[in-house]
Amino acid sequence: MMDNLLEIRNLTKSFGELKVLKGISLSVRRGEVISIIGSSGSGKSTLLRCINLLEEPDGGEILFAGQNLCDPGTDLRRLRERIGMVFQTFNLFHHRTVLENCMLPLTTVRRLTRQEAEQRAMEELEKVGMAEFRDADADNISGGQKQRVAIARALCMDPEVMLFDEPTSALDPEKVGEVLEVIRRLAESGMTMLIVTHEMQFASEVSDRVLFMDNGVILEEGMPDQIFRHPEKSRTAEFLSRFRK
Repeated sequence: MMDNLLEIRNLTKSFGELKVLKGISLSVRRGEVISIIGSSGSGKSTLLRCINLLEEPDGGEILFAGQNLCDPGTDLRRLRERIGMVFQTFNLFHHRTVLENCMLPLTTVRRLTRQEAEQRAMEELEKVGMAEFRDADADNISGGQKQRVAIARALCMDPEVMLFDEPTSALDPEKVGEVLEVIRRLAESGMTMLIVTHEMQFASEVSDRVLFMDNGVILEEGMPDQIFRHPEKSRTAEFLSRFRK
């Protein structure tokens, strides 16, 4: 059996008077791929940002490999090496090359030599099909290519889990497939992943489990076939009806 890599217990988060997460509890097994779906404003992205402490939770616990990330003594730098995150807006350094974008965390955080960092960065750029663009400025490549570089950069740190926050939402439709294919290969490789997505077909194909969030809670969860074909909650069915042709 796969062991739990991540345990979230009664997680809460508010922004002023707005309660965004209302007691989220979730276990993630090592090697599991979980897709998180739901309407905008349901708390999906905030959940991911709390997991790697880009947002500080108001209450609850986040246990990663047995360590409570909410403890004051948590080493955030070490944590973010182990938990990779890919954002919808790429977050690349615009005036650096593709290769430099991937090398930077290796030289500044891991303290690798430039030669070591370049070798490691090229390994991951090869995997996402971006090695030939190593010397291109990040500003001068397409959105799909930028997102593939962002994935490679995160993978350079050898994370134990990858968080994807709507990784295709900022892309032109014709570029979506190339990014989803990279994520699909990661899933097949056994990478633990939490994916916030509106790509329902993709979620149904790659996920071990699907969570439907609504109004700050996990309203329903289950295997893809259950959620997409036989949802138990009327709110889940209503949401999914928007995506059916």
